[in-house]
Amino acid sequence: MDMGKNIDMDKNMNMDKKTAMENVARTAYEKGAFNGTWLYAENGVIVSKGAVGFRDAEDKLPMREDSVFELASITKQFTAAAVMLLVRSGRLRLEDEVTKFYPQLPYPGVTIRHLLTHTGGVPNTYDDNLICRIYQEEKRIPKSDIVIRFLSESGGEPRFAPGEKFEYSNGGYNLLAEIVAKAAGMPFEEYLRKNVFEPAGMFRTGICHVGSEGFPHNNFVRNMVLKDGRYILVADSEDRDVFAFDGLNGDDYVYTDIFDMFFWDRALREETVLTRQEQQLMYTPGRLTNGETAGVHDDVIGYGFGWEIKKDPSLGLIVSHSGGMPGLSTWFERFVDANRMLIYLNCRESQNQQASDTFWQAMRSAAMS
Repeated sequence: MDMGKNIDMDKNMNMDKKTAMENVARTAYEKGAFNGTWLYAENGVIVSKGAVGFRDAEDKLPMREDSVFELASITKQFTAAAVMLLVRSGRLRLEDEVTKFYPQLPYPGVTIRHLLTHTGGVPNTYDDNLICRIYQEEKRIPKSDIVIRFLSESGGEPRFAPGEKFEYSNGGYNLLAEIVAKAAGMPFEEYLRKNVFEPAGMFRTGICHVGSEGFPHNNFVRNMVLKDGRYILVADSEDRDVFAFDGLNGDDYVYTDIFDMFFWDRALREETVLTRQEQQLMYTPGRLTNGETAGVHDDVIGYGFGWEIKKDPSLGLIVSHSGGMPGLSTWFERFVDANRMLIYLNCRESQNQQASDTFWQAMRSAAMS
């Protein structure tokens, strides 16, 4: 076998992927379907990366490859990682009931494992009137501990018996963040920084509450929505009530860039933060009390601890998560067995949903080829 020829073929294939992804991203930008950054890597080598568009509504600040975005629900994997580290240290057990940490909560039998896999029946924070009422009437964004008050006052019993079914709950991950802080004896933000982000080399990553604290610097992108055919900031839109939840933790509000997410993928692969065994547990779908798998839909075979799980006949295990808020869409995917990763971060509402779907499908298709 001519090894030199094989290496040349790999280079050509990667060059094709680089060109293909650049073309996909620029075409999507021209159609109003993508405004942001992307990065794709194989075997620890960046194959394609780039930035298109602007990070402000006036088209004055060009997008940069190191622009910092809100991750939205991709945040959940970091919350799950924090839980796993506390399990390793003996401060938590997956079968601990949430009432061990907050006895006032009306959720007997709901465990940390249930929260991680969205099978605990905990209400979704974003359906709550309490947090919005405080924001509107008191003109302030509640701090993260409001979730305990919300869950205590939310009407008693869980929405269903623990483990009975799968129902996606941001409230469950907000509660996990509070439990992590209590078990660790330090703020959730500080625990993630010291035990996850810094060990992984993610020095541009952190939890930010821009609604109350503002943007740390200009390289943070602004989430933008459409109004009368032009882009405006979410803060100036009818969606501004989303800031009522900006003080929460666990389900959102990790901000980062594509390069730090590349470092996160490498840290997981090199077991810098989590061991292979811990990751395997996180990539194991939850089980319902009737024996069925939690979170099955489309090509997803289940939901683990902050990850959706897939299996491909050629590429093996694939784990991913999406994120979305007004004016924001994000995607992070790890091809665990094939040693690949893909991330894209988009900060403008799409003008063309079909073009958005085509963009997502084309980027994934290139990554899987």
